[in-house]
Amino acid sequence: MITRVTTKEELEHAYHVRTIVFIQEQNVSPEEEMDEYDDEAIHFIAYDGKTPIGASRLRFVDNYGKLERICVLNEYRGQSIGKQLIQAMEQAVLEHGYHKSKLNGQTHAENFYHHLGYETVSDEFLDAGIPHVTMIKQLTAPSK
Repeated sequence: MITRVTTKEELEHAYHVRTIVFIQEQNVSPEEEMDEYDDEAIHFIAYDGKTPIGASRLRFVDNYGKLERICVLNEYRGQSIGKQLIQAMEQAVLEHGYHKSKLNGQTHAENFYHHLGYETVSDEFLDAGIPHVTMIKQLTAPSK
């Protein structure tokens, strides 16, 4: 189940998942992972029952929704949780009147994002010491 974070407890769950994936697994410094943008972002959390298993955040920058901090606990990867997080964020982008989403994806996940309709628009660059590429997608509202 994917939900937008509305309580302090849900936000703590999202931070917990991010801490495990980015800080513990990928050795990103806590200062880089938890930044000043967390306060302005819309956060999303994925649950398996009551267990938090995935998280992400969304910000609006210029003319697009910026999908950030997309992560799923190792034991839940390959179960479409990341895809569901992205779809929830894309829906929120459209609800806020934007029609383009952008993300800086880790290069090992580039094919995953390609399968979801994202197009690579940058050369590889390092973010927190990890290779990334910038990717964009034009969003269209679902037909009724």
